[in-house]
Amino acid sequence: MSKHPPTPPQPFEAEFVDGVRHIFEERIVFNKLLGLKLIDVAADHVLGRVDMRPELVGHFSYNRMHGGVISATLDAMGGIAVMAAIGARHMDEPPAKRLERFLKLGTIDLRIDYLRPGIGEYFTAHAEVMRLGSRVATTRMEFRDAEGKLISTGSGAYIVS
Repeated sequence: MSKHPPTPPQPFEAEFVDGVRHIFEERIVFNKLLGLKLIDVAADHVLGRVDMRPELVGHFSYNRMHGGVISATLDAMGGIAVMAAIGARHMDEPPAKRLERFLKLGTIDLRIDYLRPGIGEYFTAHAEVMRLGSRVATTRMEFRDAEGKLISTGSGAYIVS
């Protein structure tokens, strides 16, 4: 019996990616307030960025990012990773129909581990779905500084129906 490598996921249409980006960066006003931007949206992962600004400082003596900003960023990235995975699961539907599925998504559990202080000019956040069930999805997330050093990790559970 021969083993075949898994088929790579079908890439998303520009309309779907643009729609996800618009929802994430514009329609979710809190993400806009934080300055969250999506860099990459794929079926198996998402990548975002947040630039450091004075409004995001949590400890004025060290100019480090507030832990709540890190937590909110990881939560948002986990949610958008679930949206991408749902979009990939329903490639038979038009992009607009898949984007409507975002309305049912909500965080039900979130765990964040802070490993190092968030000091730097910008940060990236990566998220991937570990399991996408019919009602609940679980994710794993990472928050890194501009040099790629791991600052924080997270895991989340999201309601999808």
